[in-house]
Amino acid sequence: MSHIEGRPEAGNRPRSLNKALIKGGYTFYDLIRKDKRFYTMLMAFFLIAGATYPYPSIAMWVGFLFAGYSAIANDSIQTIGTFLASNRHRPWWLLWLFIGLVFVATVGYSWWVYSGDVSNQRLAAKGFSEAPTSFNFLQIAAPLFLLALTRMKIPVSTTFLILSCFAASAADLGAVLTKSLVGYVCAFVLSIIIWRLFTRNMDRWFKNPAASYWMPIQWVATGLLWYSWLSQDASNIAVYLPRSLNWEQFAAFAGVIFVGLGILFYMRGDKIQEIVEEKTEVVDVRAATIIDFIYAIILIFFKGYSHMPMSTTWVFIGLLAGREFGIALARRDVDRRTWRLMYKDLRNASIGLVVSALVAFGANPHIFIGPFK
Repeated sequence: MSHIEGRPEAGNRPRSLNKALIKGGYTFYDLIRKDKRFYTMLMAFFLIAGATYPYPSIAMWVGFLFAGYSAIANDSIQTIGTFLASNRHRPWWLLWLFIGLVFVATVGYSWWVYSGDVSNQRLAAKGFSEAPTSFNFLQIAAPLFLLALTRMKIPVSTTFLILSCFAASAADLGAVLTKSLVGYVCAFVLSIIIWRLFTRNMDRWFKNPAASYWMPIQWVATGLLWYSWLSQDASNIAVYLPRSLNWEQFAAFAGVIFVGLGILFYMRGDKIQEIVEEKTEVVDVRAATIIDFIYAIILIFFKGYSHMPMSTTWVFIGLLAGREFGIALARRDVDRRTWRLMYKDLRNASIGLVVSALVAFGANPHIFIGPFK
């Protein structure tokens, strides 16, 4: 069997991009050929972005569709990933209906109480309160970069990648970044403390199969987390749209995301779900419930702290990284795997941050150049 020297045999090619890059066996062409249907679709989306961005009334809905698709495929796994992992034995449509109805209730409440605003006032913060009246190509195409990185299993922050393209000033963008980094540190430290103190007890408590009452507790925790996440990240999808939606606009907004969630559950989370399932014991309903409760509390705290948007991705990464480290400390088993998982997630998120900064600079250069004029 012939093959190009230095390139792995087809049957032995690594499944993930990260492994492929480490082994040095893949070329960019191999990556595209392996997933050519997805990349063909992505190229078509870029063409659509290029054709529609000069027409604001059309572009805002195209950008919304791209942002909704990418946010569902990427960020939502942070909140429903453990729910999917620990409920893999249940019908996908049952999980979808639960999550979908919580979504409709959350954005519907915000739309009703805040006079058409579906972002729970995240977009009322300084620098984001004015809806865009015109768009450039990168503003519409920004979510497509998120889709590509998601396909590579890189957990990118939609807040950094999308909202940064619309920030009114560098100070506004800096406030988002600062709040996100503080969220990461808080989640990381809190997770280390909790799992360092309670891992041994959890090992003893969780030795036997989970009792039946854990299932409704987990669903309550997931619902609370999903609500708190939507309160932060609905802004990343709605940023393209008017700040006050009428009834027809709200129906389109909620309907598209509801259907998109159904597709995500049908695919069981797709590629990015692997980031969740590689962590220690997250398929256990009890561990998943504890993660969800802590994550929800952190997001609710920061929701009340200020209206400024923040990256829930960085909070999520800090939470899981601190959990891994806390478990390893409690078991006196801080080994190479622990450091590798923490490093890989932080590295991938940092890659996403760099890409976000480059896209933001291209889409919105005045916020970087203006202060130096």
